[in-house]
Amino acid sequence: MRRLRAAALGLLALGGCVVPAAETPSASPIGDAAIAPRPPEGAFIYSGEPTQGGWIRGEAPAGTTSARLDEEPLALDAAGRFFAAFDRDAGPSATLVARLADGRVVETAVTIAPRAWDIERVDVARTQGKTDEEFLAIRKPELARIAAARAVRSPSDGWRQAFIWPARGRISGRFGSQRIYMGGEAGGYHSGIDIAPGAGTPIVAPAHGVVVLAAEQPFSLEGHLLIVDHGAGLNSAFLHCDTLAVKVGDKVHQGQKIATVGMTGRATGPHLHWSLMWRGARLDPLLLAGPMR
Repeated sequence: MRRLRAAALGLLALGGCVVPAAETPSASPIGDAAIAPRPPEGAFIYSGEPTQGGWIRGEAPAGTTSARLDEEPLALDAAGRFFAAFDRDAGPSATLVARLADGRVVETAVTIAPRAWDIERVDVARTQGKTDEEFLAIRKPELARIAAARAVRSPSDGWRQAFIWPARGRISGRFGSQRIYMGGEAGGYHSGIDIAPGAGTPIVAPAHGVVVLAAEQPFSLEGHLLIVDHGAGLNSAFLHCDTLAVKVGDKVHQGQKIATVGMTGRATGPHLHWSLMWRGARLDPLLLAGPMR
């Protein structure tokens, strides 16, 4: 992890140049995350963790009317600032594209560093579970609610903040880990990070946001599921909660209690599964919240 952070920590891209990150303001642990100075016309500027499962924050060129990362639109605030992220399986590069008011198009290439995932190779065939109609009848509406919640675009500015950990404790499962079965068949990778601080431990909002899903009746797999939209296409999901302290539509503030740790749904012990998603890309929470101290 030290090598990965070193690869992404030191440089900010400015058009075809680089600017040392030390020249930008430092992030406050509870306030807005560091935002680089406004770029000159015709250049993107950004900072963050440009790696698989990572993220960037920055500003579009002056005069930008619309912007995107590859084919994904970027939500720009009044100052032209944006958040974007890269999936666990992202390729080696992406392109920031801005269309300016005068009709020009500006492109900036972003190099995405690869990561070495925790891969476990097991000498057994993968068991294909049977999905019966009764389970599907329950599961399909749950998946529809999750998809609808993640499609909400709230005006929250939580994406601008330096994220904090929603709970502190032993990390029992890491983002991106995966099993490879006999014959090379891959199982699904772990889509979040598991924290085991003990049953009943408070879960707090890692950043400002709006509650877009609060499963008062436990979902079949996620149990009491809570999803908070942080704005700009970024949202957090909190799985296996014991109790929920908020409801859909509530605005939450960073550090506010939103739930407690439990083992509802498909869980073998009390823990919090925290996952982050930006426009369908899954992020590593460790890269956004930083090391747990």
